[in-house]
Amino acid sequence: MKSTTIKKVLIANRGEIALRLVRACAEYNIRSVAVYTEPDRYGLFVKRASEAYSLGEDPLAGYLDPLRIVNLAVETGCDAIHPGYGFLSENPELARLCEQKGIIFIGPKAEVIQRMGDKTQARIAMTAAGVPVTPGTDGNLESVEQALAEAERIGYPVMVKATSGGGGRGIRRCDDAEDLRKQYPRVISEATKAFGSAEVFMEKCIVNPKHIEVQVLADSHGNVVHLFERDCSIQRRNQKLIEIAPSPQIGEELRARLCELAVKAAKAVGYCSAGTVEFLLAGDDVYFMEMNTRIQVEHTITEQITGVDIVREQLRIAEGKELNFRQEDISYRGYAIQLRINAEDPKNDFLPSFGRITHYYAPGGPGVRVDTAIYTGYEIPPYYDSMCLKLVVWALTWEEVVARAQRAID
Repeated sequence: MKSTTIKKVLIANRGEIALRLVRACAEYNIRSVAVYTEPDRYGLFVKRASEAYSLGEDPLAGYLDPLRIVNLAVETGCDAIHPGYGFLSENPELARLCEQKGIIFIGPKAEVIQRMGDKTQARIAMTAAGVPVTPGTDGNLESVEQALAEAERIGYPVMVKATSGGGGRGIRRCDDAEDLRKQYPRVISEATKAFGSAEVFMEKCIVNPKHIEVQVLADSHGNVVHLFERDCSIQRRNQKLIEIAPSPQIGEELRARLCELAVKAAKAVGYCSAGTVEFLLAGDDVYFMEMNTRIQVEHTITEQITGVDIVREQLRIAEGKELNFRQEDISYRGYAIQLRINAEDPKNDFLPSFGRITHYYAPGGPGVRVDTAIYTGYEIPPYYDSMCLKLVVWALTWEEVVARAQRAID
């Protein structure tokens, strides 16, 4: 891929990640174009971007329309589109349309997104590459009868999962045959609603695993590096809540093994851009779970411990440039923790609670980073994810980072 210079990027997202991308573009001397639907008219990302365009009244339709977004990028003279995370970030159609219209997609190729987004295809690819996967079905399940037979073969407990799933949705644990009969149609219903596909598969449920993911960067010249791991084991309702880098739960030998497997996985599928390979750990047993073909919510903590600006690297890779460091140039220092602050009501089972922010005081001080798009007077709309702020803290030792997190969160 020959090198090019990106001058203008359309950001196909909203909220704090859109603002993060606006800032990265500004530092890299690139103009940023924000898009927004009516509830986001007064969003901070809209105010901060070089230009901003409305996608209409409907809160969601505009953010989920790849053709409209690509056409708008062409009309406004953009060279590239960054999808952020969520919405269209793992939709191969957006990457495909970019290619057709001569727009650079800041992410991997459409076929790689499709392959890794389909959980059964991803499992097949990883098995072929020698990356261990969780015991499970070879393909999608056709019926509840087949599911029951497979569960007997694999052994309970099992997980029924949406093939196109992610973000903790379309996934149910089943402890016995009765449970499986009950949960099977629910997963299909959830999968259809959330991902537009009724395809599901089954995996052995690894009880109380550690959830460890490895950040990778890959350029179009075949260079792949890892930026070490993040521990995402602290979750609620299958949603990540607190992330830590590096993991305080694993030793150097296991760390090296996981990072090596992640690089192997990325090379096996011809990956290009920033991506994350997720693993489940049961003792010293490692199982591939999935690959996220996009920037992740928790990229912040990897940036804090390595000093690498992951979004800037995505922009450089999209321009066709080689990575400007090798694996031996990357090291980590200290610990970082990300705490996801959500708009929730603690008196009502932590259900989402939206509305106007009457007072907002950002924590600061040494080693504290706040990624957010909220401000005093901002109205949090009820149509999107309830996460409104990411509080990121860094310190040299584990004890210090915990104390700093407690101080900042108070």
